[in-house]
Amino acid sequence: MKYFDSETPKATLQQYLFSKGWIQENEEIININTAGEGNMNIVLRIATPNQSFILKQSRPFVQKYQQIAAPLNRIAVEYQFYQAVQNDSLKAHIPKILGYDPQQHLLLMEDLGYCEDLSSLYEKRTIDTQLINKLTQNLLAIHQNKVPHNFPDNLAMRNLNHEHIFVLPFLSDNGFQLDAIQNGLEACAAPYKTDSTIKNIVDKIGEKYLSPGNTLLHGDYYPGSWMTADKKLYIIDPEFGFAGFPEFDLGVMAAHIIMATDNDNHIKTITSAYNDNIDKSLLTKVAGIEIMRRLIGLAQLPLQRTISEKQYLLHLARKMIVS
Repeated sequence: MKYFDSETPKATLQQYLFSKGWIQENEEIININTAGEGNMNIVLRIATPNQSFILKQSRPFVQKYQQIAAPLNRIAVEYQFYQAVQNDSLKAHIPKILGYDPQQHLLLMEDLGYCEDLSSLYEKRTIDTQLINKLTQNLLAIHQNKVPHNFPDNLAMRNLNHEHIFVLPFLSDNGFQLDAIQNGLEACAAPYKTDSTIKNIVDKIGEKYLSPGNTLLHGDYYPGSWMTADKKLYIIDPEFGFAGFPEFDLGVMAAHIIMATDNDNHIKTITSAYNDNIDKSLLTKVAGIEIMRRLIGLAQLPLQRTISEKQYLLHLARKMIVS
């Protein structure tokens, strides 16, 4: 397998792209730059005199946490997800796929321009209702697609995600150095690691997460997967996609909006905009679990909050989980 990154010689990458028929023979690569942080994968922006595009390649580990192994075939899931959601209502909100090389676990995609993800919501502490409605409607449009008969079960990625959502945050001896993240966070987390009531609920929903479902899910529907450029909204990074239950995507979305705003009333806005038959109690429990794991788990957010503010969110999350 050939690994590409921002240090790859331009001539090497140029020859590869030409061999795949993705650029012309004499089309010279001008720049290779890292595009975004790339939590899971290497993501490069490649420029030639004629065009600019994005190259995304998976590795056998998580790019941001390279001590964590991750399945290489996640790029195949992303490719098949984009192929499955080509309905008219979503085309304007997802990048075009320009090429796919399963041997190199690599996608070539349209360059959407210099987008910003919506992680800024955590700092702004507010979100417009119109944006919530748009995000929810796009999610509904994803969920309304028929799951292709050969869509991957993505079980290896789900097992990885399951461990970090439903298991590790609730273990007393998980090895996470929470006080290194913020002094006092370990003491905040301690009561929830020994709370048998929430653990029983978390275990059951974790089992449901690993079970087959009937709805095509994005699998990681949070501000890092929401991009904006020129007032346009894009949905990216569906490598955690699978056929499951819609309340998972909805709950994850709700959790991040609540963490950004400290307002759980946004759940009503989401359920109203989704306008389909869902289990609101399940959605709320998933949201509570996601809030908790983001506060006391490994996958931390750029969430600048005091310990007392995090204590409030953890208390709210527990209330949501046991509701």
